[in-house]
Amino acid sequence: MKKTILLLMLSVAIFSCKNSEEKNTETEETTVENVQKIQAYKGDFISSDGALVLMGPNYIYGVKRDLLSEGLSKQVAAIKKNDFDMVGVIVKGIVSKNTDKESEWEEIITITEIMRIADKPSEIDIKLNETEKKN
Repeated sequence: MKKTILLLMLSVAIFSCKNSEEKNTETEETTVENVQKIQAYKGDFISSDGALVLMGPNYIYGVKRDLLSEGLSKQVAAIKKNDFDMVGVIVKGIVSKNTDKESEWEEIITITEIMRIADKPSEIDIKLNETEKKN
């Protein structure tokens, strides 16, 4: 009788430990998944005609409007020399599919942290030379 009770208690303990391990694994995976979504992005930020854009070497994202992105826009506006200047920034954010029907961006970034803003506008990749018209 004692052996049966001992065996029964031992099996209950083993099954309950196994169940709690599965729950901990699910929690860890969910946490790791959320942390992986927040990444640092280095690129040029432009705010023109109400559009906020972050352009990197191999991506272009629309920027979701919120208090943080509006603050970044104001800081960049103080550095820009004209409306079309872009300013180098490093931000942390989450990139997601765009659900806003009015916006044409496929993916948008929600900025979670502003890490660095350049002191001057980015250099222009292509310069257009204007020539004088001769009469």
